[in-house]
Amino acid sequence: MEGLKDKVIIFAGAGGIATATAQFLGAGGAKLIVGDISEAAAERTVRAATDAGGEGIAMAVDISNEEQVKSQIDLAAKEYGRIDGLFNVAANIHPDEVIRDTNAVDIDLAAWQRTMDVNLTGYLLTLKHTIPHMVAAGGGSVVNAISNAAYAGMEDKVAYSVTKAGIGALTRHIARKYGKSGVRANSVSPGLVLTEQTKLNLPAKYRDMILATTPAPRHGRATDIGAMVAFLLSDLSEWITGQSICVDGGTTMRP
Repeated sequence: MEGLKDKVIIFAGAGGIATATAQFLGAGGAKLIVGDISEAAAERTVRAATDAGGEGIAMAVDISNEEQVKSQIDLAAKEYGRIDGLFNVAANIHPDEVIRDTNAVDIDLAAWQRTMDVNLTGYLLTLKHTIPHMVAAGGGSVVNAISNAAYAGMEDKVAYSVTKAGIGALTRHIARKYGKSGVRANSVSPGLVLTEQTKLNLPAKYRDMILATTPAPRHGRATDIGAMVAFLLSDLSEWITGQSICVDGGTTMRP
């Protein structure tokens, strides 16, 4: 992957897609600062980058906690002197939390609020503390993970769907407001990607049902998403901003 050498990139979130992305970025010579509520998960993502040839720092960060988010951004600036990219991929998807995200009538407001705090306010916090560093460095690239849930009506997971739609609006705001300062912002919308977390949360029969309606002949792999994210964080995509890109085997065909 070209256009990544020595770029300093913040990861808000770890796990399958983040780890696959880290492999591409590490191979390109990038430097990652990975924060996740699970420090062990952050360390695995950093290891993927360093094994591929990059550098990285892992730390425990709850994206809904502004003090912790700021500490991650400050560490990156102190260690490397600049910030060139931000990948927001954290989400409130623990199985115990997912089951509480029901519908507009029945949802527990505490479950609603926790999803808002992580999936939407958390992304705002990372942007709030990262954008000034990008502007000072002459520009940078933001990639936010959203979901097809932002476009499709769902019978459940109302909080998740609303936050993902909100992230799309937040992405376009950053692209419009800070574009003249050299900051780009795009979102990537994965289809069904068979990470370990997905296998845990989604029974096989539902995976098969989704595949039956997907134009592509297979489910997604984490590397499918990682390749797109790495491209958007690289200089190769410097004239792409404000876009929502679906990487989903053709499930969502938008004009």
